[in-house]
This record gives sequence, C-alpha cells and structure tokens, in this order.
Amino acid sequence: MSKLAGKVAVVTGASKGIGAGIAFALAAEGASVVVNYASSRSGADAVVERITQAGGQALAVQADVAKAEQAQALIAAAVERFGRLDIVVNNSGVYEVAPLEEITPAHFHRQMDINVLGPLQVTQAASKHLGTGGSVINIGSLVSVLTPPGMAVYSATKGALDAVTGVLSAELGPRGIRVNSINPGMVDTEGAQTAGFVGSDFQTQLVARTPLGRIAAPDDIAAIAVFLASDDARWVTGEQIKAGGGFK
Repeated sequence: MSKLAGKVAVVTGASKGIGAGIAFALAAEGASVVVNYASSRSGADAVVERITQAGGQALAVQADVAKAEQAQALIAAAVERFGRLDIVVNNSGVYEVAPLEEITPAHFHRQMDINVLGPLQVTQAASKHLGTGGSVINIGSLVSVLTPPGMAVYSATKGALDAVTGVLSAELGPRGIRVNSINPGMVDTEGAQTAGFVGSDFQTQLVARTPLGRIAAPDDIAAIAVFLASDDARWVTGEQIKAGGGFK
C-alpha cells in the first residue's frame, strides 16, 4: 500500500525544482497534492498534468505566501478541494547574492518575507486543519551553517527557519503534529542553473568536499520529504536533516 494513500499535501513553490520533485514524489505515494506557485502558472500546470497522467490527484493554486491573505487562501483551497489537510511542505524561497556594501532594506525584506514569514503564515493557516499525524516540512539550506560570502541575508533567513522549525515542533507536538526541516546542499535545479552555480568552479569546490561525489538532484530531496511526511517518521520532530551528501 502507498505510504501516503488518502492524505492531502500542500507544497509551496512547486512549479519547478525541489518543490516540483517533492510534489511528484508525494503524489506517487498516494497523496493528493496542491501545487502552489507564485508566478509560473505554466510550470505548475505541467506538474499537475504529470501527476494526473500518472493517476494521481493534483491542483495548481496561485499564492504569494509572503502575503497573509494569500497564504490563508492557499490552505482554504486545499481543504475545499480535497476535504482535509495532512502535509505541508514550505518550499517557497528566494535568494539574492550581495556583499555587505550592497545590502538594502528591499534585498533584506524580500528574502525574509518569503523565506521566513511565508512558512510561518502558511503553517499558521494550516495548523487549524492539521491533526494527529500531520507533518510540516520546511525546506532550509546548509547555508545556515556554511555561511558563504555574499549570502548574509539568505543565510540569516535559513538560520531563522531552523529556529522556527524547533519552536513550532514544540508548539504543535502536543497536538500530534510533527515539524521538521530538510537542509539541502547544492541541488541541480533551474534556479541553480540560471544563477550559474551548476557547472561552475563553485560546484567543483563543493563536490570535492562531498564524500558522495556529486551535487543533489531534486529526487534526492523528495525522497526525504516522503519519509518525513509518512508514518515511518512518526517519532521524528524538531529535526534539521542535513541533505548534502556528507558535505563538510
């Protein structure tokens, strides 16, 4: 029997990359999936089509998770369509590289609002519908501990998300709701390719320090999300799972 049969999941930022990979994997295990997107309707529709063609159920919903009313509407749409909610994957995120002298309030607030306030608002709305066995999965990053140059704000947002994971696991645990984070290293996504990371000297340096000898694919992260969403992880909460191939 599929691990997530009968369950309903919301995956934010799921029109491409890690989010799309997680949406596919959850659906393959039987979950009905709400594919959230901020701007790429075509990407979200493609994810939904792939899921439905494989026999699954999915729905694309536009929402900017940094805006409270849209985060609430996203969760409401999931419950209205599928009648319940069991899994929330807070994957929406942005990053901008800037050295100290180029940091501006706009640079700070864009990343903080989407990467930290967004997960808080989505989880706040979802918590009204999640019950015992519910799972919240935050997608963090190894930058919270690696703190590379030029990423002061982005690293700060992911460090904040680590803290949020711990706090919410304590708050929601008494209700049987688990909260964990997956903190990937470099992943071969459209965003990483556009930013020039894939195929760069930076990638070469990372791989040289990675025992498993490569960067991740979205499927590598998605498999961990399936575990955390399932009853296999029923005794796991408040954890930050480093998913960097052993990167040191």
